Amino acid sequence: MRYTDAPARRGELLRRLFAERYVSSARTAIDLGVSDMTIRRDLRQLELDGYAVRVVGGARVAAEETGAPFTERSQLQAAAKLAIARTAAGMLAGTSIVGIDAGTTLAPLALQLSAGTTIVTHSAPVLSTTSSRNDVDLIALGGTYQAETRSFAGPLMLEALSNLSLDVAVLSATAVDADGAMCANAFDAQAKDALARAARSTLLLVDSSKLDRRAPIRFTSLDRIASIVTDSGASAEQLAMLRSGGSEVIVAS
Repeated sequence: MRYTDAPARRGELLRRLFAERYVSSARTAIDLGVSDMTIRRDLRQLELDGYAVRVVGGARVAAEETGAPFTERSQLQAAAKLAIARTAAGMLAGTSIVGIDAGTTLAPLALQLSAGTTIVTHSAPVLSTTSSRNDVDLIALGGTYQAETRSFAGPLMLEALSNLSLDVAVLSATAVDADGAMCANAFDAQAKDALARAARSTLLLVDSSKLDRRAPIRFTSLDRIASIVTDSGASAEQLAMLRSGGSEVIVAS
């Protein structure tokens, strides 16, 4: 298959990085039917997004590099997060306006959303990932940059979002228990709540390592979330907990 479309190509590079921990520029260029220079540009972008570290001849996943907290978090449960993103993209097929939260699962999701989607986001990695796509409309929510979450937040972000109407808000969380979803940053909590309020429906993406855990700030209860996607590492008890608020729960393979 020839990968001439940048989002599809970078999605495939992410899949290979997470699965194999390293990709060769020359080998991957042959596999995907593009030039070595094209692959090197893609790997440079994935490095900027915090998913890869370029090395001689290719790139490796950033998990082996001691980096910023966001970068470290992006590599935890990497394969599970990619599976969750793929499942969520399938669920969102045909959705017109999607709000995307900050979070380490959500940049891969943005790569896989259908052509014609309008993406609304305050996440720097999502903005960076989708800025190269000519087949989607992108609305950036400005504000004060938060290095911890690599996103823009605060009053300016909330004001911009107050004038928008979303079909679905896709949220992330630091932790989830029977009482709801939590995060560790007050600005992040405000942004998540505002996204949910601006949307007709909410979709929470959370890998199993975050279930039955706690974080300082609760931003929503489970009964406010229409659907939840997690991975196969979730136990039967944890899945029952997620369903306790009436949410549809999908397990990504």
